[in-house]
Amino acid sequence: MTAFARTPLGRFVVTALVLGGAVLHCQTPAGPDPTATWMNWRGPLHSGVAPRADPPVEWTETKNVRWKKPILGKAHSSPIVVGGEVFMISAVPVGEAVPAVFDQAPGTHDNTGVTHRHQFIVQALSRKNGSEVWRRVLKEEFPHEGGHVTGSLASNSPTSDGERLYVFLGSRGLHCLDLQGRELWRRDLGRMDTLHAHGEGSSPVVHGDLLLVCWDHEGDSFLQAFDKRTGESRWRTARDEKTSWSTPLVVEHAGKTQIVVSATKRIRGYNFLTGTQLWECAGLTDNVVSSPVHRNGIVVAGNSYYQQAMVAIRLDGAKGDLTGTDRVAWKLGRLTPYVSSPLLYGDTLYFIRHNQNVLSRLDPDTGQPRGEPLRLDGIRDFIFSSPVAAAERIYVTARDGVTVVLKHDRGNAVLAVNRLDDTFSATAAVVDGELYLRGERFLYCLAR
Repeated sequence: MTAFARTPLGRFVVTALVLGGAVLHCQTPAGPDPTATWMNWRGPLHSGVAPRADPPVEWTETKNVRWKKPILGKAHSSPIVVGGEVFMISAVPVGEAVPAVFDQAPGTHDNTGVTHRHQFIVQALSRKNGSEVWRRVLKEEFPHEGGHVTGSLASNSPTSDGERLYVFLGSRGLHCLDLQGRELWRRDLGRMDTLHAHGEGSSPVVHGDLLLVCWDHEGDSFLQAFDKRTGESRWRTARDEKTSWSTPLVVEHAGKTQIVVSATKRIRGYNFLTGTQLWECAGLTDNVVSSPVHRNGIVVAGNSYYQQAMVAIRLDGAKGDLTGTDRVAWKLGRLTPYVSSPLLYGDTLYFIRHNQNVLSRLDPDTGQPRGEPLRLDGIRDFIFSSPVAAAERIYVTARDGVTVVLKHDRGNAVLAVNRLDDTFSATAAVVDGELYLRGERFLYCLAR
């Protein structure tokens, strides 16, 4: 048996081949279809779409729940799926509560006056029944910021290349593990001080041989690339930015690879191999959380805080400062998302108005609306998670436990309004016939 076959991913591939009666006539093991996995936040296309999945349309606490497992601690980090296992991170309070001493005044944050030491952990759970396969404590410390009352101390989602697991915990370091939970390397990048002590949230991105981390905070901000196998720095580029929470997007365009990062002062494109800045464009507002998407050579980035803004940028000929040039394909000043990121499904861009129960639909090439915005009846709370899609359906989950399922077509009829007894801020993971929803108390595996 090869080393690959002994890994969880390898066991999953080998089992699938045996059950399918497949016979391989090649010298290297066949990997799974990359579009059939969910190994990073926002899925295989980095757009919220699971092209090969077919999860259930309806569920309750007693219908179409394969399993439901209590969660240790609290985190808004989204789960990912690699082979036969689900991976997620959490911040788990331990020990006695002590008087809180934060570097920034709590303000609208968690102002109970006490805090705990926290263990920052990563877990592997079985897709079959939710049982814990392994758990590892990556860091234990007191938080240096109070955090927002609706936030968490572990909001960055893990990522994987199918062989390793990469966990970025911001101030608690960047960690690489194998799929059996053994830590291979770690890097301490310093301490992040976030705007209004809102906390940390940008997720790492793995592409080719590089692991990318965006470190935007109230200090020296930067974008950095690491060798994914060794953790050695390949390049580091300074950024003139304050705190942002968006996740970088890797774009292949015109035979070249670039990294797009959405933030307050500028949306910027960087050379993937060197980190050299290629272009920049103003147009967003403060507190950028929403991450960009890409289609047909057009990058779309949006946010909503003091003002609402969305900008579409043509990558052909993009060089230097694009603000006010014809490289800006279109702009939008209303209905734009705040915490959640847009869903790009086929030829339609879907996004939530601020954190509210209003869904907009438009043509990503032109910015023209595809009908009036839709009010998602049944949702009564904020929407922090990003919409996901599969099998010509759209799934929007709110903090109050309600998920509205709509048909992906020009009409977008509501197919179901489902409710679970938990609070949800994390984005769903969608694989095969399963939809994984992480609440503040439970992880649900929903399947027919």
